[in-house]
Amino acid sequence: MSTTTVTKSPVGAPGPDAASARRAPVDEGRIGLRGNLRHIGALARRNALQIKQDPESMFDAVLMPIIFILLFVYVFGGAIAGKGNNEAYVNYVTPGLMAMMGMNIAMAVGVGINDDFKKGVMDRFRTMPIARSSVLIAKIVVEVGRMLIATAILLGMGFLLGMEIHTSVFHLLAAIGLSMVFGASLMWIFILLGLTLKTAQAVQGMAMLVLMPLQFGSSIFAPPTSMPGWLKAFTDYNPLSNLADAARNLINGGPVADSVWMTLGWALAITVVTAPLAVTKFRNKT
Repeated sequence: MSTTTVTKSPVGAPGPDAASARRAPVDEGRIGLRGNLRHIGALARRNALQIKQDPESMFDAVLMPIIFILLFVYVFGGAIAGKGNNEAYVNYVTPGLMAMMGMNIAMAVGVGINDDFKKGVMDRFRTMPIARSSVLIAKIVVEVGRMLIATAILLGMGFLLGMEIHTSVFHLLAAIGLSMVFGASLMWIFILLGLTLKTAQAVQGMAMLVLMPLQFGSSIFAPPTSMPGWLKAFTDYNPLSNLADAARNLINGGPVADSVWMTLGWALAITVVTAPLAVTKFRNKT
């Protein structure tokens, strides 16, 4: 009579699911460009369907631009631009708020990534034979779409309040494209925060520490000429000031070369530094 030997796993040893979740990362070079693009498209579609099933997740992209432009034009516009100059201030602040939209949408990406890990969604993705970067890039693609919606609503409100294009539609589209490029680069920072910090609340708290000085220490809401010297120096090197000035001059007319190249330089530098760190953190996060 034959006997069967049963080998028991040691107590506390990881089961097959835990072992597969920590398997070696897929070699992205082996997958190829077409495979990567296919994975990104499928994951982006998954993220878009999530938004369709949870339309409340679009509230920030839809309501935030309306609230901010009304708040700054009618509450602060008279004090900053002078009484009766609200229309002139609309042309000043609306391009600046395009930069602010990117920052706020980017913050939501980090919170979403952190929440997905808590739910186990990202562990499931890491067991699949897909490029690890495709998961994060797909997230950015969908969030850039949300940013486009927020920017379109912001510009629509700006036109209703009297904003005018003093250049051309092409220059307006260039300003929108520049905002999208810079906003996408910022998302890598917040993805890295979402992968590093333990809770969504911690991600939000750290994001606000980054957002507040960058937003209010910039030329988004008011010209920096009246600021004290130390703050003006910070404003001059603030990447949000470069983006706001570039978008403002593209729409209203004025020199754009320096501010555009500075914005693109910042976007490239941020992406080159933080994207590899975010992908590595995503691979190794436990």
